Amino acid sequence: MKKIDTPGIVFEPEDDIPSAFRKAVKEQPEKIAVIFKDRRVSLLELGTRINRVANTLLAQGIKTGDRVSILSRNSVEYIEVFFGTLTAGGCAVPLPTMASTEALKLMIEDSRSKILVVSSEMRGLVEPFIRDLDHIEAGSRIGFYFEDEGWLSYEKWIEGASGDAPEVKIGKDDDFNIIYSSGTTGEPKGIIHTHAVRRVFTDELKAVFSIPGMVNIISTPLYSNTTMVTWLPSMRCGTTIVLMDKFDEREFLKLCERDRATLAMLVPVQYQRILRVEDLGHFDLSSLLVKFCTSAPLHADVKKQILDRIPGELVEIYGLTEGGVGTVLIASQNRDKLGSVGQPAPGCEIKVIDEEGNELPPGETGEIVGRYTFMMKGYQSREDATNAMLWYDKEGRAFYRSGDIGRMDEESFVYVLDRKKDVIISGGLNIYAVDLERELLKHEAVLEAAVIGVPDDRWGETPLALVVMEKGVTETPESIREWANTRLGKSQRISKVEFRDELPKGSVGKILKKELRRPYWEKG
Repeated sequence: MKKIDTPGIVFEPEDDIPSAFRKAVKEQPEKIAVIFKDRRVSLLELGTRINRVANTLLAQGIKTGDRVSILSRNSVEYIEVFFGTLTAGGCAVPLPTMASTEALKLMIEDSRSKILVVSSEMRGLVEPFIRDLDHIEAGSRIGFYFEDEGWLSYEKWIEGASGDAPEVKIGKDDDFNIIYSSGTTGEPKGIIHTHAVRRVFTDELKAVFSIPGMVNIISTPLYSNTTMVTWLPSMRCGTTIVLMDKFDEREFLKLCERDRATLAMLVPVQYQRILRVEDLGHFDLSSLLVKFCTSAPLHADVKKQILDRIPGELVEIYGLTEGGVGTVLIASQNRDKLGSVGQPAPGCEIKVIDEEGNELPPGETGEIVGRYTFMMKGYQSREDATNAMLWYDKEGRAFYRSGDIGRMDEESFVYVLDRKKDVIISGGLNIYAVDLERELLKHEAVLEAAVIGVPDDRWGETPLALVVMEKGVTETPESIREWANTRLGKSQRISKVEFRDELPKGSVGKILKKELRRPYWEKG
């Protein structure tokens, strides 16, 4: 794979995240590392278990860069396997639990994983193809919470292994993880990050997570890059983690109150569900200092509600799992810019380009591209896809294409309008769904909204709004359409509104517009 030219990274020996975690264990062995359900695990206990996983892997012949796949909901054991793999010099492959059986098979085969760890509730997803994986040998299929023919229980697997840290040197360019796209549709792509890039990923947040008394509540899946924004700096700094195996808004609020959470990463749909809790004001959330948001657009009106109703700063982060693009919005300091996703993060350079690849001036709309110290090594086994993502400036420097359409104002605040593939072209005019969705969500009876382009004989395609309504409302699809269209420009008007009980979403709350569009274009 061709090495991508990226801004320089200084990486000293033992500058990796697993080494930093071991240092935290030595400094505060009795400190609580993870609170999970009724368990409270100290840094020493977690570190010892991570080392046992690492030594088990080394005894099985795992070498630098070898891949270990994990398919499970959040758990303490998940953390042990993930960081045990890294400690052994291996590359962690966290698999999305919402992927189909077919997609999971592609991911595991593509990664050429040598070890597969699966929890009992996910076992059925891999059973149809497990015997076809010739690169996963006997004794390398590990089960969380079960044992059966062909499977070795996790506890038996690590039984007898040393709890001392193995002597494994980790290099700057060694692979840290491969994160796959969700695989709900299409062929998944594996995004490779190195140890140096992952350490840089945590640099900006290290100072915050190092403050004594910080408690980070994690309610999104550990396989997601969204979660890693706060999970990895927590591990680097030895920050206490309150871990949820799945999100429930009331349980989240109870845990924040009980464990005095100071930090949280939530995606937009989670914020929306929390804001709808009727007795939200009765929960003591005064410990919250910083709340993060990423993965999907957070509408300005929702940001205002968060600032007004939930304690602590709101920090929105816009970026790609691949890296390259990164912006930060500190909401309370930029109330007049809440429609944006903030300014480029320190060390990130962002440009906006047109269809021909020409740079555009501030205020003009085009594709967002970026260059950053945090940039993937490339897509696993997909050099063509890696090359297609690159755009080069006049100096020959590589930038990553975001696939997002947006603009940047004179103060370098970035506004994301739509995914490039989701732009609706009606009568030759570009319509950005986010503008229409923003108006729909201002209606007090509208809970969620997604606007897609559907076939139209006259205009080519036309905007269709798919809306989830609050319970017990008397509005009709037509009354919602008329209400929204009076607030939209003539060229933006919605042709039809359909009510839905729910909208399909990925694991971190992104609305899956490809799934919404499919039935209309298949029959269109």
